[in-house]
Amino acid sequence: MVNPVESSAFLTACRGGRPDHVPVWFMRQAGRSLPEYRKVREGVPMLQSCFDTELVVEITMQPVRRYGVDAAIFFSDIVVPLKAIGVDLDIVAGTGPVVADPIRSVDQLAQLRDLSADDVPTITAAVSALVDELGSTPLIGFAGAPFTLASYLIEGGPSRDHRRTKELMYSDPQLWHALLGRIASIAGQFLRLQVQAGASAVQLFDSWAGALSPADYRTYVKPHSTAVLESVADLGVPRIHFGVGTGELLVDMRDAGADVVGVDWRVPLDRAIDRLGPDVVVQGNLDPTSLFGPTEVVHEKAAEIIAAGAGAAGHIFNLGHGVLPDTDPDALARLVDFVHAQSPE
Repeated sequence: MVNPVESSAFLTACRGGRPDHVPVWFMRQAGRSLPEYRKVREGVPMLQSCFDTELVVEITMQPVRRYGVDAAIFFSDIVVPLKAIGVDLDIVAGTGPVVADPIRSVDQLAQLRDLSADDVPTITAAVSALVDELGSTPLIGFAGAPFTLASYLIEGGPSRDHRRTKELMYSDPQLWHALLGRIASIAGQFLRLQVQAGASAVQLFDSWAGALSPADYRTYVKPHSTAVLESVADLGVPRIHFGVGTGELLVDMRDAGADVVGVDWRVPLDRAIDRLGPDVVVQGNLDPTSLFGPTEVVHEKAAEIIAAGAGAAGHIFNLGHGVLPDTDPDALARLVDFVHAQSPE
């Protein structure tokens, strides 16, 4: 008997097949814009919610129930595995991740120990519970990529120019590679635990890689992102690699071991496919802000992206970054219905 998850439109497209409809899910669909999300999160700090099994299950399921998307994205945050091993950090509302003691010396690396199942029992329990509840809908696990996590750890929080990050990268490459090597191990272990608990695919999310030149990406980052993706290669699940502002890095991100390359909205999807080649599966790439426009404009742009995606080996429709907090959930519901009505050819 064929596993209904394995024959889902999402996994079929991930593996270069042609499903009967264009699969769609949205980055940051779990939370952000949903009133039901804000209700269950009321009074609960972000990181606390990420370690609460029942909350994780409920929040992950909310967009699946509301929109009928083709995949669920596990509700978490990229800093969760760092918090789980004891790094002193928090997610501050309106700011983002804030690290109490930024890492800028060799003696600080010892805190970045390996992640084990004992560090995240409530999280793996949530994955298992979700797999049962989702039925034939695949669950995507995810982790933050080494460069993005390193930037938070070095800067102490979000940064516009990543000055301290690049300063360390250029001035002490030995420390840099030691730091990213440890982060890559932790991220890989986090992905592996999610897959072993039942996730059907994974996404490596690199928020800040677009701040790098292609040469610097290849020298300082690509080997470590490769290590993360390689860490789950034997598990046989599709690996999605997505970064923001990474139009010039797409080929390198593909070569790091991606089965699916996520494309942000800054690069037309047909141009991205030209760069990547027709044998690559792509994901994307509607501008999230377009959802604030008239429905006919949103659907016109979506149709253009679907037409372009037909030139790839496979195409998963998505936004070119995450759902914005003020997005109208009804606009997303209409978009899902529109995409599902389109032929993948």
